[in-house]
Amino acid sequence: MPSAAVPPIGARLRAARRRHGVSVRGLAREIGVSASLISQIETDKSSPSVSTLYAITTALGISIEDLFGDGPIGESGDAEPDIDDDLVRDEPSGPTDRPEPSLALLAAHGVGGTALAAPANAAVLANAAHRTLEHRRERRLGPVVTPEQREVLTLDSGVTWELLGQIPHKHVDFLLITYQPGGSSSSSGMVMRHSGTEFGYLVSGELTLTLGFDTHRLVAGDAVSFDSSIPHALRNEGTVPAVGVWFVVERSA
Repeated sequence: MPSAAVPPIGARLRAARRRHGVSVRGLAREIGVSASLISQIETDKSSPSVSTLYAITTALGISIEDLFGDGPIGESGDAEPDIDDDLVRDEPSGPTDRPEPSLALLAAHGVGGTALAAPANAAVLANAAHRTLEHRRERRLGPVVTPEQREVLTLDSGVTWELLGQIPHKHVDFLLITYQPGGSSSSSGMVMRHSGTEFGYLVSGELTLTLGFDTHRLVAGDAVSFDSSIPHALRNEGTVPAVGVWFVVERSA
């Protein structure tokens, strides 16, 4: 059955990056990809792989659930203003790990407005981002979600995620995942790691799970659970789609 379309996630990732106070080049350097790939993802010219998406959301301090729904992260109406990437410096300064955002950047996001006279600092921007993300996480999806109501993210390498439910302020990614034949969590074959704990149940098909130094062949009916900080990867080496129900519980939850 058809599922509800989710608007492209590029604008939401771009909004989160700008609120985080980091440039395209800075984010690319932090997660080990090219700046052109980040730019292509933010302009929806390319879809991220599972591993790249987790790397971006981890670096920006947002969850996968923040990418579902309408509009940029933390916004309920107007699109994110277009800000020159050069307004955000690449290199950190001072005792913090992040550069201080410029007054122009803060003003463009409506932080402080005309009353903002003192020099800006990263804590102001971080607090603003936290408030907008918390507002977004108040969204409720359910208690019953029919197949046609599912919000779907289409990722690179033949992978789709369907959001099965969301409870306000409960940071759990409740997903129906589908790996098409040949699909994998990373187009380059690399493993990934991120915060949280994963619980999965394979409904149909087969998946190969790389977990640390071990490889596991999962068939329909198998269940898995592991700490997401352990390097891992999923791939479908079979000839039919692999479908599973997955829970990813954030460490902060």
